[in-house]
Amino acid sequence: MRVNITLECTDCKQRNYNMTKDKKNHPDRMETKKYCKFCKSHTLHKETK
Repeated sequence: MRVNITLECTDCKQRNYNMTKDKKNHPDRMETKKYCKFCKSHTLHKETK
């Protein structure tokens, strides 16, 4: 079962990415390094509610 999630930049708190994830494989909140167009650099993005 795939679920829609939103990723938020940990530096500027902007919500930049919408993704889907599989709850079965990733039951915790997801964290990944992605490019933030507001910070203009690669930063850690965390899953929001």
